[in-house]
Amino acid sequence: MTGKYRRKIIKGAARNCGALFFAVTLLAFPKESATAGGPKKISDLKGQSLFSLSASDSLKKKPVKFKMKKDPWKAVLYSAVLPGAGQFYNESYWKVGVVAGLGGYFAYGIINNNNKYADYKDRYSQSQTEPNPSGDPQLQAFRDFYRDQRDDFIVYAVILYVANLVDAYVDAQLFDFTVSDHKNFPSGSIRFKLNF
Repeated sequence: MTGKYRRKIIKGAARNCGALFFAVTLLAFPKESATAGGPKKISDLKGQSLFSLSASDSLKKKPVKFKMKKDPWKAVLYSAVLPGAGQFYNESYWKVGVVAGLGGYFAYGIINNNNKYADYKDRYSQSQTEPNPSGDPQLQAFRDFYRDQRDDFIVYAVILYVANLVDAYVDAQLFDFTVSDHKNFPSGSIRFKLNF
């Protein structure tokens, strides 16, 4: 596979790289406005939903305002300034090593391939003479190879950087989410009523 087609494939993959899906679900329990005998007129049904849920008085408590322990945008800012810092802020310490390791590897790949590209570029330009204006084709092939490798590592580093930002945001959003087998269901009864 030549470097030209490889670059097209990588650019297409980077362009089509999907985003993570965030979902927030709001549950609303509309108040039961109909009397025990039902509505007297059709106009009394205006604004009511077809289904309504109501809980007994023992379940009615003051709503507690939820405050997240970690600010997602602060985590993104930390990761934007220093990749891996958002993961450290979110207390996902093992991810810091992953981001730092991959970032270091990609930086090494960029620098190493750029140095080899510059070396073969100079050698190729020196091989171009008046009797041979096209130069040494082997040196040209090496030059193009290392340029393509450098470009590939740049794409990988950009994908890692974006994934680092997205992971910091999602990890901060889910910081308060507990995954345990113990379920805390409220005690009391819940009635389901179908309004016609």
